[in-house]
Amino acid sequence: METTIQLTDLATDVLNGLRSKPKYLNSKYFYDARGSLIFQKIMHMPEYYLTDCELEIFETQKQSIYDAFKLDHLPFDIVELGAGDGLKTKILLAHFLGQNPQIRYIPVDISEKAVLTLEKELKQEIPHLKVIGKIGDYFGLMEELSRIDKTPKVLLFLGSNIGNFNHEQAINFLTQVKTAMNPDDKLFIGFDLKKDPEIILEAYNDPHGYTASFNLNLLRRINEELGGDFELMKFKHHEVYNPQTGTAKSYLVSLAKQSVYIGAIDKTITFDPWEPIFMEMSQKYDISLIQNLAQNSGFVIRQNFYDSRRYFMNSLWELA
Repeated sequence: METTIQLTDLATDVLNGLRSKPKYLNSKYFYDARGSLIFQKIMHMPEYYLTDCELEIFETQKQSIYDAFKLDHLPFDIVELGAGDGLKTKILLAHFLGQNPQIRYIPVDISEKAVLTLEKELKQEIPHLKVIGKIGDYFGLMEELSRIDKTPKVLLFLGSNIGNFNHEQAINFLTQVKTAMNPDDKLFIGFDLKKDPEIILEAYNDPHGYTASFNLNLLRRINEELGGDFELMKFKHHEVYNPQTGTAKSYLVSLAKQSVYIGAIDKTITFDPWEPIFMEMSQKYDISLIQNLAQNSGFVIRQNFYDSRRYFMNSLWELA
C-alpha cells in the first residue's frame, strides 16, 4: 500500500521552488529564530542605510506623522505587518501614547520569538501601552485583523518590505490589504528610493558577510527541519542590481555539480556548476512607480515623509 507523505507549508514550498526552472526559495522562510537574529545584525550595520533613514524620519518628524494620522483623542490601533524588533516603531509609539493614551499596538510577525521579545520589551519600555501580539503570516492574519473590531487602524508596512514583491505581486498584496481595511483606516508604508547603485549593492552584499549568512541560513533550516543534506560551503551568495528597473536580486549559486537529498519530501535535487537559486528581490522606487502602485491597488497618497538624503520615503495612504 502506497504511503502518502503529509507535507508542511515549508516542505511544499521548498519542493515547488527547487523543482522549478529556474530554481527559487521563498524568502518568507528566512525568519526562523536564527534568521531573525542575523537580520537584526543586518539592520544595525552601517552599510544598511535603510534603518538609519527610517529612524531619522521617525525621530525628526514624529509630530508631523502623528498629525497626519489624525489620531485625535479617540481609540486607535497601530497594526504593524512584519514588526521584527520594533526598533523604529517604538519611537512613534512612545510619542503617540503621550498624546493619545487610547492607542493599542498590534505587532504581527511570522517569527514567534520576535513577537514575544517585542511584547516583553514594550512592557518595560512603554508600560502603559496596550499590546496584542499576533504570530503568523500576515496574509493569513489580514482577515482576522479586519474583524478585531471597528476601531480605526493605521497599518504599518515599514522598512523596504514592499520591495520584496515584484510590481504585480505588490499590487496583489496591497489590494488584499485594502480589502481588510475599513473606510477610516490608513496605510503607512516605507519605500526605498532609487540612488547610487554602489550604495545599494553594498547594503545587500555587505563586507561583514551577514547577508550571505542570512541567505545560507535558509539552507541550514531545510537541513534541520526537512532532513536535507545541503553543504553550505558549496553555495555562494551573489547580489545584482539593475539601475534601470530598480531591482536588486539575491541568489545562492552552486559552486559544483552536486545532489542534495531532502528527507521530508523524499526527493533528490541536482545542481549544475554555477546554477543559481533565486532567493529574494528588493525593489527600489521612484515617485512615478509609487504613484502607479497606489492608483492600481485602490489607494490615494495623502502625505510623504523623506529623510534628509532622500534615500527613503514613508508614505501615508488612504482608501480611494
